[in-house]
Amino acid sequence: MTQIGRIRTYPFWGEPAILFPVIILAGLGIIMVHSASASISVTEHGSALYYVKKQFIFCAMGLVIMFVASLIPYKMLNHLAYFILFSAFLFLLAVQVPGLGIKAGGAYRWLNVAGFTFQPSEFAKLALIIFLAYSLSKKQEMISNFLVGFLPHVFILGLLAVLILIQPDLGTVVIMGAISWIMMFVAGVRIIHLLCPAPLLVPFIYFLVYKVEYRMARIFAYRNPWDDPLNTGYQITHSLKAFGSGGLFGKGMGMGMQKLHYLPEPHTDFILSIIGEELGLVGVLGILTLYTIIIIKGIGIAREADTLFGTFLATGITSSLALQVTINTGVTMGLLPTKGLTLPFLSYGGTSLIMNMAGMGILMSIAASKTK
Repeated sequence: MTQIGRIRTYPFWGEPAILFPVIILAGLGIIMVHSASASISVTEHGSALYYVKKQFIFCAMGLVIMFVASLIPYKMLNHLAYFILFSAFLFLLAVQVPGLGIKAGGAYRWLNVAGFTFQPSEFAKLALIIFLAYSLSKKQEMISNFLVGFLPHVFILGLLAVLILIQPDLGTVVIMGAISWIMMFVAGVRIIHLLCPAPLLVPFIYFLVYKVEYRMARIFAYRNPWDDPLNTGYQITHSLKAFGSGGLFGKGMGMGMQKLHYLPEPHTDFILSIIGEELGLVGVLGILTLYTIIIIKGIGIAREADTLFGTFLATGITSSLALQVTINTGVTMGLLPTKGLTLPFLSYGGTSLIMNMAGMGILMSIAASKTK
């Protein structure tokens, strides 16, 4: 194989610990989206294939983007960091423009672009990771300085957070905050600086959680969902019923009952519950094992990257995936308060699937760069 051929093909096919788990998860996602959404799809759209056809298209687009991202040298993102960040701000602002922003579930989180819906907060998450990786790597000599290593990065995070909270989407802000904290910690920002925002969490929690009725209801439901199983505890109790009835090996593909208009959002936020019911504990553990393989590989790529930018970029992408999996799994199992968050590669949703696959492509590019 020529050197040119090797450079073009290695990044994608040379990382089986990322490629094959992603393909398996995405393929299973198409199957489970169909199983979980068929009944709802018939009711809402008159066809059992409405959601699964769109998921198949999203998956195909995501694979192409992952392939392309793996071939593009990740160091090019260094030069595009500000452009990508600026684009994220524009998209988030556009959500508030009448005619462009789409309201669903009481929130303006989607953008209508030429007939296609797009969730800017998912793009903003990746844009923040790229910007932080660029900025933290450039400021290593003064990373311990509060005004250089900490404040500018928190300021950018704050601007994005305000635009996302307007939608509103508190969960995404929490995830972006956690990713930023992890990346700054790995970059060497002083612990005292990372802990200094802690006192601000008190008014933050008061005004955005305690004073918001539906969020407090979710917390009370999380503490004991069986106190109000027909109202605030409805989602969690039916999710637990799905896991419980699945047992060790599940009822079999397509045989679940909770997706039949019992468990809300069975093909998006709670798809793991349907998997637990139909594939059982073995199926759930298999899925979590695939995620673990990707995360461990991502950590290895971050440690072995040929530049600090690559290290921080891989850290952010891997942390984002790990946080999404942990939170979604925790919510469906009643270990965390209910939060609308998709399960990477499995849940229905185009923007999330495509952005996560783009992140995997970037990871492959980082891994390949050390061999050139």
